[in-house]
Amino acid sequence: MHIKRRSFIQTSFTAGAMGIMPQIAYPFAMPDPPRKATLKLSCQEGVAPEGSLAEKLDFLEKNGFAGFEVGGGNLTGRVSELQKALKGRTIKISAICAGFKGIIISEQEPIRRQAMDSMKEILSAAGELNSTGLIIVPAFNNQTKLGNLEARPILVDLLKELGEHAVNVKSRILLEPLNRKEAFFLRQVADAAAICRDVGSPGISCMGDFWHMTWEETSDLGAILSAGAYLHHMHIASRKRRKMPGEDEGDNYVDGFRGLKLLGYQDYVSFECGSVGDKKVTIPTAAKLLREQWEKA
Repeated sequence: MHIKRRSFIQTSFTAGAMGIMPQIAYPFAMPDPPRKATLKLSCQEGVAPEGSLAEKLDFLEKNGFAGFEVGGGNLTGRVSELQKALKGRTIKISAICAGFKGIIISEQEPIRRQAMDSMKEILSAAGELNSTGLIIVPAFNNQTKLGNLEARPILVDLLKELGEHAVNVKSRILLEPLNRKEAFFLRQVADAAAICRDVGSPGISCMGDFWHMTWEETSDLGAILSAGAYLHHMHIASRKRRKMPGEDEGDNYVDGFRGLKLLGYQDYVSFECGSVGDKKVTIPTAAKLLREQWEKA
């Protein structure tokens, strides 16, 4: 049937004016989240105030933190210590931050294998601690001579092996995108999610970091929604100087928190930052700010 262009435009305009709009299936439409999202604050061990392990955990628990993020260096030797320290507490181990040896996208196979073996060891310890997973950065600037097109298929192939090990030990890999001053490879959350998709393993997931997202993403909301079900951890810091949230003027995370709520996010938002002031004051103040912004989201 032939429809004149003028008639089509007029009909479309009339329908729009009457509120009769065609049903459009947007590819980015979000389904209802399976569960209500919760804000579970976490803090890295080195970010918490000075003191013994027990004192750090006491302080964080007192201020309503749900998670404690530790480094992966010598994690195997710390499993018993951490399990004992956490016994009877509400606070849990959140993510394990790096600590592995080698470079997974090195141009040298022995260095890649060193990274794989080291990551598997940390993943096994992470599983014993019921951790969210092991955070990895494929390579920082100047750590590999491979370009993006060469590095990506190598990474995907090796992550399949790592993913299988992660599932076996009940843990996961968390791919972390960084800003371009720190890494040329993997800078946006959507790219991390695409790698997870290509690997196709429940043992491979990704995370976001509000500090890096400040420089690399046009929208916190868009970045987080692009990760979807692959997103299992978040880092947070002030938007300008990487200090405590709230220590920089205009620190705002509402847009990102709205994305986490749309996903029904169940994992941790962990402090990875410095502090200008006394941490015993700035950490509770930052936690209060984040809880207020979570409610606004």
